[in-house]
Amino acid sequence: MRQDALHKLTTRLVRKFSVIVIEDLNVRGMLRNGGLAKAISDMGFYEFRRQLGYKARISGVRVIIADRWFPSSKRCSACGEKHPNLTLSDRTFVCPAYSLRIDRDLNAARNLEMYPGLMAA
Repeated sequence: MRQDALHKLTTRLVRKFSVIVIEDLNVRGMLRNGGLAKAISDMGFYEFRRQLGYKARISGVRVIIADRWFPSSKRCSACGEKHPNLTLSDRTFVCPAYSLRIDRDLNAARNLEMYPGLMAA
């Protein structure tokens, strides 16, 4: 079931987008978090990345791997200011400098949309 879901997702992504940005996550480190380990291991991050990579090559889609240390979650997508004190339990990103209040994952996605490697695309 997981394989089927990953195949459908990766196929849909390469059909819909010409450039895809994903984060280089420290999955091994994430697995050390006892509360998240099972959910993370069930996700199949390696297999997702593998399938996305070969399907992108076949389809001519560019996949950009954002550096592991790129602060996608901790940088304000509106003003660019970095907020290093954001924790994993903070599900809403709040920028005191710009007064932006946004879902943490949406903020990260917007930052990845502006990832420096995209400038050459």
